Parts: sequence; C-alpha cells; structure tokens
Amino acid sequence: MASVQTLFQSIPVVQLTGEDQSVGILCFDSRKAQAGSLFFAMRGTQVDGHQFLPQVYEQGCKAWVVEQLPSSIPSDVICVQVKDSNEALALAAAEFYGHPSKELKLVGITGTNGKTTSVTLLFELFRKLGHRCGLISTVQNKIEDRIIPATHTTPDALSLQALLREMKEEGCSHVFMEVSSHAVVQKRIFGVQFCGAIFSNITRDHLDFHETFDAYIAAKKGFFDALPASAFALTNVDDKRGMVMLQNTKAKKYSYGLLNAADFKAKIISNGLSGLQLEMNGQHLHAQLIGTFNAYNLLAIYSTAIILGEDPIEVLIQVSSLKTAPGRFEQMAGSHHKMAIVDYAHTPDALENVLKTIQAIRSKNQKIITVVGCGGNRDSGKRPIMAALAAKFSDAFVLTSDNPRKEDPELILDQMEAGLSEEDKVKMTRLVDRKEGIFYAIQHLAGAGDIILVAGKGHETYQDIQGVKYDFDDKQVIQEAFEALN
Repeated sequence: MASVQTLFQSIPVVQLTGEDQSVGILCFDSRKAQAGSLFFAMRGTQVDGHQFLPQVYEQGCKAWVVEQLPSSIPSDVICVQVKDSNEALALAAAEFYGHPSKELKLVGITGTNGKTTSVTLLFELFRKLGHRCGLISTVQNKIEDRIIPATHTTPDALSLQALLREMKEEGCSHVFMEVSSHAVVQKRIFGVQFCGAIFSNITRDHLDFHETFDAYIAAKKGFFDALPASAFALTNVDDKRGMVMLQNTKAKKYSYGLLNAADFKAKIISNGLSGLQLEMNGQHLHAQLIGTFNAYNLLAIYSTAIILGEDPIEVLIQVSSLKTAPGRFEQMAGSHHKMAIVDYAHTPDALENVLKTIQAIRSKNQKIITVVGCGGNRDSGKRPIMAALAAKFSDAFVLTSDNPRKEDPELILDQMEAGLSEEDKVKMTRLVDRKEGIFYAIQHLAGAGDIILVAGKGHETYQDIQGVKYDFDDKQVIQEAFEALN
C-alpha cells in the first residue's frame, strides 16, 4: 500500500484535488479498477481512458490520474492532473515497486534486427558465468528457468516494474531486456535505470507507427540519450547510424564491429553449417551459430560481458557453447536430406541477411526455396521489397500469408507481387494458405538436399486473421510436411 501523495511526491503535477488515499493497485485498464486502485486515464490510439471515469467510480475506484480534469469530480475522489499520463504511470510504478532497476544490472538492447538473439544469448551466457538472471524478450520473459509469457517486445511500464521487482526478489543480479522503439516513444521505460545499452543496427521497420524513418531512428536514439553517466553505451560501428546513437549520451561509449576500427573487433575465419570460426579481440573462437549477422550478435554479447567485468577467457569458453534463440535461423532436418530453416526475418534487411547466409553456406548443387509473406496492418511499403529479395536470392519461392490481421491476405500478396519482374514470377508460387505454402515448398519445389527457408514468424505459434489468433507453428507444419514425404 502507498498513499497517492507519496507516489507523486517527485512527479510533476498540474493540479491535485481531494483528500489523500492509500492504494494497493495501480491500473490503466478500466476493467481492472476497483476499491483501493489508482486508475490512470491514458489516451490511446483507439480509446481514451478519460471516458471510463464514471465506470471506474461505480466499480469503487476513487483515486484517478488524468490529463484533463472531468467537468465534475465526486467529493470522495482524489484526482491528480498531469501533463502526460504515460510518463506519470511509469514514474509512479517505479516508486510503487521500490525502483527495482536501481538494484539490478539491467542491460537493454535496441535495433531492428538481432535484439532477441542477443538478449537471449546474454541471458544464457551470464547464467553460465554463475549469475542469477532475468530475461525480457519478444519470445518470452524468464526468471532463471521459470518462463513468464511475453505479450509485447517490451512490457508496459506497470508490468515492467512489477516484473523487475519479482526478478530482484528471486535473487537475480543481472537482467537482459529488449527495448523496442514503441517502448521509448510510449515511455514504457521511463523511470527505469539501465546500467548499459546496446545498439545492433537499424533498417526500415515499424513505419506504420513512426511514419518516417527519421522518427524511427530518433526513437532508438532516445534510449541512449536518456542513459545516466554511470551506464555504458555500446554501438555497432559498422552500421552507418551506429555512431549517431552515441552523439548525446552521457554514458561511457564503446563500439564493436567486423569492418571498421572499434573497441571490440572480430574477424570471420570461416562460416558454414557447423558454425562460425571467429577471431575475437585476438582470440580464436568456434561458435555454434551461423552467419555474419550472428558474428555481430556474438561480438556484441562478448563486448558486453567484458564491459561488465567478466574474465575474457572464461567468456570465450562459454560463448562457444551457446545455441541460437528459438525461431532464429533454427535448422530442421527432414527426409531425402532436405533441410528447413525457420527464421523470424520479417524486414527486408533481415530477409536479405538470412538468404545471403544460406547462399554462403550451401553446396554447389543445393537449391534455396523461400516461403515468405508480410504482416497485415503494418508498413505496406516493405511488401514489394520483401518479394523482390526472395526472388533475387532464391531458386524458387512461395508468397503466402503471415499474420494478415484485419487486411485481405490476397491484397497483401498483390502488393508483394508488384515488386516482381516477369522473370521473377517464373520462380514464384502464390498460395495464400500458409500451411499449404509450406507443404508445397517442401514436397514439390525442393529436391533432395535442398534448403527451404520459412521466414517471418520464427517463434510465433499463431496466425492472426481478422482479429482471431489461430494456432499455427511453422516448425510443427514443417515437421508434418517432412513426415508426409516418407
């Protein structure tokens, strides 16, 4: 329990009316408001929480945080007016849960691609190094071995503070967390103290939300701008916007890269199906992960471990045993020596990286068959680009559905197909049903020894169609297709 005035003693307030009350629950969902709750009226993209104030009052909630004062406030209500409800929620949640991030070594990772792999590898690495760890990722949240389902890349401010407090109480010393651009703009990480931040790369994504690429870059940079002087900021110097992230940060600056001069440097010796051979800061490393993009991920986690004071030799030993995150370049062997690779690649850059990696490791006679789609109600500008990349780097490809959401899946495929030349279309098969598309690729397009890339969904176990999430797991469908070959 905490009093409303105590929670807001360090938070800017426009106006406060009514007598102080003790609250035991913070919420911004009107359905959860009850006696003893503090309700935050949030202005969302679809709904304005202010319209539910009469409802929460009827449910017994008599403590409100608003941006706009209602025309009449019941005499038994304490009402706090603030300029920004998102910011107020984040700061009040931090105070309510006792600022757990200050008691943890919390490292955030941002970028278009590589976040989930890097944060998962860091979590596994630091556990191998003897630390109790927490993980906050797109795939799942974890406290050591205990899995807590994830609903967003970065949880809302209230859930995040509660999760960090739980991690601290269960003995975690280190927490590794994906930080999305949405989370920065929506102030989900406001009031969270990071001991370090990592930038992986930035390419076109989420323009349905940010509208412009410059706004997307600014959101990522905002994470670094807010770091305290006690933190570290680690950036990929090979990304042309890598150093932009460090321009205004107060944190101690570090860089990593394969191509340019950097504080932490790696060189690829070999890259094949058995993994990567790397020279990392002068030391030799064999890693089980594949591809240049994973060389960057491995270098980022190695750099982070060294910055956090771990022994370099022990770090290299443990890095060599790490495996990929679920749905990230995950290999599946099938009948007739066919191989499927499941990858979350859902941006042009990620798809190109994965396909180039497969081209680099395939044998002379192996064909590449790609199954790919684009999500509905998201940036439509990348659809023709994704199709063109599939055509460029594949011997044959299937255009199919990938979470069409509220859009007509056939229209999404029309927009993808618009990026293809007549020559490209000779290699194309169009099947709107994703299961049918995967079966067709494995059973009819791929020959003995060929590689089938199923891109876009990775770890996801559903298809979002017209607001309904249906069970769908690429890996399960691939396994069924392989078994049907026997």
